[in-house]
Amino acid sequence: MWLAQEVIRQKRDGLELSAADLQRFVQGIADDSLSEGQIAAFAMATLLRGMTLAERTALTLAMRDSGQVLHWDLPGPVVDKHSTGGVGDLTSLVLAPLLAACGCHVPMISGRGLGHTGGTLDKLESIPGYRIRPGLARFRQVVAEVGCAIVGPDADLAPADRRLYAIRDVTATVESLDLITASILAKKLAAGLEVLVMDVKTGGGAFMAEEGDALRLADSIVEVAEAAGVRTRALVTDMDQPLARSAGNALEVEEAIALLAGEVRSERLWQVVQALAEEALQLAGLARDAATAKGLVLDAWHSGAALQRFAAMNQALGGPADLTVQPWQHLPRAPTVRAVSPLKPGWVRRVDTRALGLLVVRLGGGRQRPEDVIDPAVGLAGLALPGEPVDEARPLGLIHARDAATAEWAAVALRAAYEIGDGIAHASAEPVVARR
Repeated sequence: MWLAQEVIRQKRDGLELSAADLQRFVQGIADDSLSEGQIAAFAMATLLRGMTLAERTALTLAMRDSGQVLHWDLPGPVVDKHSTGGVGDLTSLVLAPLLAACGCHVPMISGRGLGHTGGTLDKLESIPGYRIRPGLARFRQVVAEVGCAIVGPDADLAPADRRLYAIRDVTATVESLDLITASILAKKLAAGLEVLVMDVKTGGGAFMAEEGDALRLADSIVEVAEAAGVRTRALVTDMDQPLARSAGNALEVEEAIALLAGEVRSERLWQVVQALAEEALQLAGLARDAATAKGLVLDAWHSGAALQRFAAMNQALGGPADLTVQPWQHLPRAPTVRAVSPLKPGWVRRVDTRALGLLVVRLGGGRQRPEDVIDPAVGLAGLALPGEPVDEARPLGLIHARDAATAEWAAVALRAAYEIGDGIAHASAEPVVARR
């Protein structure tokens, strides 16, 4: 007779679990036959004892198979990207249509913000009418016709992950490398991918501040995804400063549209987008080398094809037809916008990126509790980055707030997040892509 407590005991004692035991345990998570206490005990034992590659792969596949698994019959490769989250990380909004314009099909299932990091779904919900849960049939149709669709997770895809994650969130087991890997990949593998590129963030604005932790997660994801038959590459990228010039939902959507239209406000953001796109195109067999991939990316960008794909995706999922032409005619705007200058002129030496992310949350652009309703209009724009001069004419950034009183305390917090020096400061020598 199979007993859940025996599986928990074996993992508690550091023994290796069989694929069959993991599959039955995950099924118990999905069908509610296991108690929250049993799931919490399993999560803690896994955190403390760890898993082998074989166990991690078996757990991931069991979570994938706990619900529906999509299968595609499309003329081009099925490709996706996942990021571990950061501040001003609007990469997905640019990358998905860019890859679609290069011949990929991108069924991107994204998530909401966690802690101080923004979520792609929260950004898209700032677009009036955009349906983040169109249903699997419409999702399939948009991917086939447009080439990309960015949506939220369907209830039928990897349902075991939702219950397990909710319990991990309240039992101090979120940090488990094995459980993080399984959680990320279960949903991606359920989407029927052939190719996956990972953007693993490291630095002060990331969940994994230490580069060593980020490297271990990157390796774990690649090993498990490859074992599951998905061609995978993980890039480790720097999040010691904001990736974009804006942080906040509608503000980031507008900056993404501007970038797709050819306006590069943040070289760091554009570098990460290009690096991920080039890796994906090579893995997908659409480019023989990095130079060829870069040429495809730049052609899709300069020609306007990538912007057209974004516009088509947005319209197909219910957004305004002219969003890319007149974004501020549709995106919500905050009633109060305040420029925040430094107390004295100088050069930006350092930015506390995590503090900026938390500031957006405090303004109402993120959640302090799961049930909180996000204000899509608030946030930060025009952010100065390390190595740049700031003074009255070039402020630290613009605060978009609900009222003047909020903007006042937010200005104090924004100044506190910046370290300003008298002499010329140089941006960090660390490359934005730390490892490819």
